[in-house]
Amino acid sequence: MSKTIAVPEGTLVCAEFNLRMTLESGQTFHWTESEGGYTGCIGKTAVFVRQEGDLLHYRGITPEELSHYFALDHDLEAIRASCAGHAVSHESALACRGLRIMRQPHWECIATFILSPMKQVAHIRQMSLALREAYGRKLRGTSVPAFPDPKALAETSERDLRLCGLGFRAKSLLSTARLVASGEFDPESLITLSTEMARKELCTLPGIGRKVANCILLFSYERLEAVPVDVWIARILGSFRSRKATPEQLERYGGKLLGPYAGYIQQYLFHRARTGKLDLPQKHGRAGAHRHSRSTPRSRGKILES
Repeated sequence: MSKTIAVPEGTLVCAEFNLRMTLESGQTFHWTESEGGYTGCIGKTAVFVRQEGDLLHYRGITPEELSHYFALDHDLEAIRASCAGHAVSHESALACRGLRIMRQPHWECIATFILSPMKQVAHIRQMSLALREAYGRKLRGTSVPAFPDPKALAETSERDLRLCGLGFRAKSLLSTARLVASGEFDPESLITLSTEMARKELCTLPGIGRKVANCILLFSYERLEAVPVDVWIARILGSFRSRKATPEQLERYGGKLLGPYAGYIQQYLFHRARTGKLDLPQKHGRAGAHRHSRSTPRSRGKILES
């Protein structure tokens, strides 16, 4: 099991963590490279973090908070062992050592993934940063403002949000912010629900379908069994089947195939695929048909609604 040990102030030892791979894997959209590391915020706390081998150097946060956010307590050895019976998945898990599924603030994750349909990571990042600049609290210690509270967004208009480049997503984000600000929807209420019920509740919000709900559950609520099926993941999972399937069928198939940590395993598979290093079963003689990266090496590519 991976262990995290606190050493002198401002430094953590973590034997199995890859900061860059984790922050640039399409889970979060605001961290900015600075001083050889990254500056950003966790909630309303300004944070700087830099990795040097097994050491994480940090400012602005306690080691316990940092460890929680980056899920440094997840047992990656057990996660890899869970897919040992599926060769392609296990190979990907070994190749992606140190990539961790984070525990992001609930509202921030809900709101940013409402921005995600039909957009590449670079575009989601632009929208997220524009919202932060326009409506978020400025923080000392980082150039990145905090993500706006639901109330701050609820008091805007669809036209205002469109000025941040949101397009049709502005209406969904505004409506959801108003539901949360009024107390009609409480993101914290999902914590005690089963994954199935939490997914159903999320899907009642404007702009959230099953794929986006699974992203939120995986990247914020630690539902590590959740499998977000976008076009890219559908291609990967579809390559293991003999028949075509709907996104929901692929989601269920992925859960059975990849096991209790299916969310982690699909993240590993995607990372290998987008870097062109994933060898998938070939179908109908289309050599290399499933090995194209959707975007630049550091971007998750399009996150499409199912």
